[in-house]
Amino acid sequence: MQKPSRHVFICTSSRHTGQQKGFCHSKAGVEVLQKFMEEIEMRELGGEVFVNNTGCFGICEKGPIVVVYPDNVWYKSVTSDDVTEIIESHIEGGKVVERLAF
Repeated sequence: MQKPSRHVFICTSSRHTGQQKGFCHSKAGVEVLQKFMEEIEMRELGGEVFVNNTGCFGICEKGPIVVVYPDNVWYKSVTSDDVTEIIESHIEGGKVVERLAF
């Protein structure tokens, strides 16, 4: 297995039971996750960038939350429309999308 250069975590409000409900789920966290997966595949970054959904980060009022490691960059209120910008600017370009970062 190749070690990724970045790992992206997206809150989809998954529970330990596998059930998805909660703020990030209701604010389209699953669609954000799907968009990241589509963009990563389309750009052939699958070996370099891993994408996973997560449970609650505990900051629901800022959700959906996206976290990029190892950069330790946290993005708030991410929509599927923001994903391309995050990938182009941050993942491929190394520049944080300041308007979404917190």
